[in-house]
Amino acid sequence: MDSSVTSFGVGVEHRKRQSLSLAVSSPLVVFGQAAPRTPLLRGDWLAAGASCLSNMAAPSGSVNCEEFAEFQELLKVMRTIDDRIVHELNTTVPTASFAGKIDASQTCKQLYESLMEAHASRDRVIKNCIAQTSAVVKQLREEREKNLDDLTLLKQLRKEQTKLKWMQSELNVEEVVNDRSWKV
Repeated sequence: MDSSVTSFGVGVEHRKRQSLSLAVSSPLVVFGQAAPRTPLLRGDWLAAGASCLSNMAAPSGSVNCEEFAEFQELLKVMRTIDDRIVHELNTTVPTASFAGKIDASQTCKQLYESLMEAHASRDRVIKNCIAQTSAVVKQLREEREKNLDDLTLLKQLRKEQTKLKWMQSELNVEEVVNDRSWKV
């Protein structure tokens, strides 16, 4: 039996190639800079986000809200600071040997401020995308009232309504992420 074929008949190499070929197909603005069109792995996105963690003020006006997958990927990158909160706390609070060399209150204050800034920034991004998508839904509803027979318009309206619900649910996710970070 070929070692690259699993018991389910799906080639391991095929799955590896498939997972490595995941890419963002259209430009995404991350922290004020357009992301390249070249394939990016999840780790590359996290590295791009991690390098910008100290400056978490994501531009609320330049986020691409049209594609929900890109919106979610941006939030994932922006939530890196919350995902690494335990590590950040462990590296912020000095051990006994470094207690005199590092000002613990200052480093804790900086961590607190960066966490607050990250939460506020994500909240702005989510609410901005909800507002943009709500405007699109409103416009499509008005067009739909004028042209009740247009099925493509109905499809587009349903698609935008679904995207709006997903974006609104991200507010709930954000609340859970923030609560979890503050409890740590």
